[in-house]
Amino acid sequence: MQQTISLKLLPHEATNDTSVKHYISSATGHKIAAITGFYRLKQSIDARSRQPWVNLTVQAFIDEPFLNRPTQQVQYKDVTSAKHKVIIIGAGPAGLFAALRLIESGVQPIILERGKDVRARRRDLAALNKEGEVNPESNYCFGEGGAGTYSDGKLYTRSNKRGDINRILNILTQFGAPESILFEAHPHIGTNKLPHIITAMREQILQCGGQFYFEKKVVDFIIANNTIKGIATQAGEKIEADAVILATGHSARDIFELFAQKQILIEAKPFALGVRAEHPQTLIDSAQYHCTIRDESLPPASYSLVEQVNGRGVFSFCMCPGGIIAPAATSPGELVVNGWSPSKRNNPFANSGMVVSCSIEDVTKDAGFKHAMKEHGWKTSDPLLLMYFQQWVEQKAFHAGGGKFVAPAQRMVDFGNGKISASLNECSYLPGVNSVEMGSILPSFIHTSLQEGFKAFGKKMRGYYTNEAMIVATESRTSSPVRIPRDNETLQHPQIANLYPCGEGAGYAGGIVSAAMDGERVASIIHLKFKI
Repeated sequence: MQQTISLKLLPHEATNDTSVKHYISSATGHKIAAITGFYRLKQSIDARSRQPWVNLTVQAFIDEPFLNRPTQQVQYKDVTSAKHKVIIIGAGPAGLFAALRLIESGVQPIILERGKDVRARRRDLAALNKEGEVNPESNYCFGEGGAGTYSDGKLYTRSNKRGDINRILNILTQFGAPESILFEAHPHIGTNKLPHIITAMREQILQCGGQFYFEKKVVDFIIANNTIKGIATQAGEKIEADAVILATGHSARDIFELFAQKQILIEAKPFALGVRAEHPQTLIDSAQYHCTIRDESLPPASYSLVEQVNGRGVFSFCMCPGGIIAPAATSPGELVVNGWSPSKRNNPFANSGMVVSCSIEDVTKDAGFKHAMKEHGWKTSDPLLLMYFQQWVEQKAFHAGGGKFVAPAQRMVDFGNGKISASLNECSYLPGVNSVEMGSILPSFIHTSLQEGFKAFGKKMRGYYTNEAMIVATESRTSSPVRIPRDNETLQHPQIANLYPCGEGAGYAGGIVSAAMDGERVASIIHLKFKI
């Protein structure tokens, strides 16, 4: 027979299959010899007490042959001669999963990616890290797989209502992701493994007759009678299709500007901006696991922190245990940092975005930005205003760092006291750091909110507020500062028929899984419209 069993185990017990079988035997009253096998359904760590525990749910096989976890292999059709074609702008998770879903439905996708394939991107990332040179079309944000490919690959999402999370995870395993993502509470693939998975997806799309083009930057929409007919590329090509899915990611500012130029409806959207905080991983392990030395059976510890400061949210974002801070700029003269971890999360530092929510009301009250608005003629009613604000802070950070993507940095307690750090800690950020008082870069409402937030986090988490930690500016690409509206039922833009805004760049997702689900959702709506 088969039985679902929940266990509470010590970390070293949870990683040992023989120990797990022993506890299954105890829980069921059957001899160990009767336990023919098991597979994991759910696994999470409870570190609230001084002794961390692992909560494990398994599917156990008793007195019957063991069967591996059932797989859900999606079958993809040959769409070489499909009746309908759909252009997908962007090859991030939203675009890739939209393409696979279209193929599953018998529609041919035509993917246009402004950047390079995952392999070629590495050379541009190396130039950015080592030489301080950014390729505006190929970087941490642009290229095959999108921003998530080289910035960690975390798969955790709370977006249960947006789609089937398990379906997305199963498809990822179909293309080479580890089985562990199916049962871990906070699944993670890792930057070292994601490129192989992305490549396998592209090969599947091409094998089925989908079209996939790199270094094809879209510069215009072909619109007639308020209906999109196709697109124009920077090279002068015009490509037509039955529909267009816009899955460009939240850093494609030129797409937002194109909407504004063509007077197609877009909206300013609140987002969050701040810094990256980096601690020694041993410090985070000690605080979270209540230990001096982390048990090797436990993964490097993570954290999630949130605080209300004067009615404004201050929170951690994209926490990377055993991670690295990376330069994520998309244009010269702008400094953006992000974090990533390899699959083993075995680097000596832990980093996290620590950000403050920003709205139109917030930014238009900041004295520095008010001066910039006057200088540039920006209006409060401009739907791109929060994007301009984001860009303005990034430019200030670049100049404060001294160029070549050297980042402004400050020890955490020094930051809290408004004091320039006399020296800086060792840091994972490869282009280097420069000691700067962050109050000269960050808008006042962000600076003061973070100062109070860090102090509050130090009371919640032992050892967090320390000069052993360092902050690096700026973490500014948390989400899109612009929303491209769409109808709730048809998912089309309310002004332009057959145009489907999708994913993070349109303001409807936040992370790999939620973007993938949104891509599938849009593709499914298009399939229903074609009535295949």
